[in-house]
Amino acid sequence: MRFPKPEPGLVIRYAYLWYEEAQAGLEEGTKDRPCAIVLAVEAAEGETVVTVAPVTHTPPKAPGVAVEIPLATKRRLGLDDDRSWVVISETNRFVWPGPDLRPIQGMRDEVKPFTKVGEPKRATALHLSA
Repeated sequence: MRFPKPEPGLVIRYAYLWYEEAQAGLEEGTKDRPCAIVLAVEAAEGETVVTVAPVTHTPPKAPGVAVEIPLATKRRLGLDDDRSWVVISETNRFVWPGPDLRPIQGMRDEVKPFTKVGEPKRATALHLSA
């Protein structure tokens, strides 16, 4: 399988393991979902450690734990039109490429990202100034 270079802003398909699932003893997420790469760091051993934030249709339970994805961005990413949020209150970390990466539907031989969310620095600056 071919893998893209991991970089912040890339949206991938991943078997995200929620905190509650890990506490219940699961080692792999029960559902493959879009996740945004928020950090990719090359470790001393030459491995790349990636941090991802999950995308969900479930509205946040509290203010400040998720950021809604604008419809125009969802369409550009190839996601459905239902409301979705990037959860920022929890993340998964793994060595790239990990066994929980999934191909996007219709693509069997490569893990291809949906596309980039946008320029992360600009998005953060806009969020902080709002």
